[in-house]
Amino acid sequence: MGSVHVALRTQGPRSNRIKHARWSTHLILAIISLSMILPFLWMISSSLKLENEVFSMPIRWIPSVIRWSNYVEVWRRAPFGIYYWNTTLLTFGTVVTQLATSSLAGYVFARLKFPERDALFFTYLGTLMVPFMVIMIPQFTVIRVLGLFDTLWAVYLIRAFSPFGTFLFRQFFSTIPFELSDSARIDGCSEFRIYRTIIMPLSRPAIATLVVFFFSFTWNDFLGPLIYLTSDTNKTIQLGLRGFVTLYNQDYALLMAAAVVAMFPIMVLYVF
Repeated sequence: MGSVHVALRTQGPRSNRIKHARWSTHLILAIISLSMILPFLWMISSSLKLENEVFSMPIRWIPSVIRWSNYVEVWRRAPFGIYYWNTTLLTFGTVVTQLATSSLAGYVFARLKFPERDALFFTYLGTLMVPFMVIMIPQFTVIRVLGLFDTLWAVYLIRAFSPFGTFLFRQFFSTIPFELSDSARIDGCSEFRIYRTIIMPLSRPAIATLVVFFFSFTWNDFLGPLIYLTSDTNKTIQLGLRGFVTLYNQDYALLMAAAVVAMFPIMVLYVF
C-alpha cells in the first residue's frame, strides 16, 4: 500500500507538468495562428472603411461606418464579373482535367507492369526539376504557332498535365492492396473499370488534397495568364486585380475590397 501511495504522489505532479506543457503549447500555437490571420482581418476591415480611416492609429478593427458600397464601387470601376467568369471557367476546367490525367497516369505507374515502367516514371517526375523560365519561351512559341495566343485555351493546355499530381496519385495508389484489383480481374473487370469503381472511390483523401492544390494554384496563377492573355475580355482575376492596383493605387479601401473579392473563393475552399 505504501508503494501505491508513493506512486500516486509522484504521478500527480508529473500529470500536472504534462497538462501545463500541453496548455503552453496550445497557447503558443494560438498566438502564432492569430499573428498569421491578423493581416487578413485587417484587409477585410480596411475594405469596409472610409479612405481616411484605413491607416488611422490605433487601428480601428470595426469601422465607425461600414461601407459595403466599396465592393459595389469595385465592381463598377472594373469588369470583375468577366474576370471571375474567365478564372472560374479556367480553374474548374484545369482542375477536372488535371485530376483525370494525373489519376490515369498514376494508376498506370502504380498498378500496371510493363517494361521500363519505373524509368519512364522517374523521367516524367524529373520534369519537376526544370524551372518554368526554361520552358517558358518554347511553350509560348508552340502556343503562338497553334493560334491559341490570347485565348483561355492557351493557359488551359499548359496546365492540363501535372507531374506532381501523377506522383501523388501513384504513391497513394501503391498503398491500396493489389488483391482488390486481382479479385476484380477474376470477376472480369477491365482495367478502366477497376480504376473507376475500385481505386478512385478509395482515393478520396488524395483527390481532396489535389483539388485544394490545383484550385489554389490555378486561381492565384499570375505569370501564365500574363504571358498568354492580353485582351481585357480574356483576363483572369489576378490580371484584373493587378490592373486595378495600377489605376487606383491610392484608394486603399477600394484596393482592399478588390483583394477580398479576388481571395473570396480561396477562403471559402479552405473553410469548407
